[in-house]
Amino acid sequence: MVRIGIIIGSTRPGRNGEAVARWVYEHARKRTDAEFELVDLKDFNLPVYDEPVPPSYGKNYQHEHTRRWSAKIDSFDGFIFVTPEYNHATSGALKNAIDYLYLEWNNKAAGLVGYGSLGGARAIENLRAILSEVQIAHVRQQVSFSLFTDFEDFKVFKPNEEVHLPALNVMLDQLIAWSAALKRVRQEAAAAGS
Repeated sequence: MVRIGIIIGSTRPGRNGEAVARWVYEHARKRTDAEFELVDLKDFNLPVYDEPVPPSYGKNYQHEHTRRWSAKIDSFDGFIFVTPEYNHATSGALKNAIDYLYLEWNNKAAGLVGYGSLGGARAIENLRAILSEVQIAHVRQQVSFSLFTDFEDFKVFKPNEEVHLPALNVMLDQLIAWSAALKRVRQEAAAAGS
């Protein structure tokens, strides 16, 4: 069975991302074809990237916070990135967290969930480019929540489930299929290398 990490991509006090990620998690965990876990960037307290060697050189990490983050990400076969939209892009915290690692992301799959004034659409497109560079295959279906229609007073998350639940289910179908396929790719590559 594949393991999927649902990454809360904001660390801002008063953030909306935690409610969005919990909604995704509550619906996803009803499935029997994958395991899901919430991953909160706040729990890792990653400073601005501070490793002396680029992560593409291997897992020679100097700092405990990097080793903790590496172990967590390494444990998953796929991801759901829940991203806010800040200034037409994903959050700096999420970009920084992705930049910390390289091999741990390779040949895994991702689904994208955004929220913002335009449903986080620009942040999702920004994130697609970033994920491609670390060799994460992102699925086509995405889920987008508008601050105007899915939040009360821009703060209380009240999604229209008739609209968003079908999109979430399609995204999960795609993500689980891709995660399983890429898990086999990683296993075959590991067997060939040993």
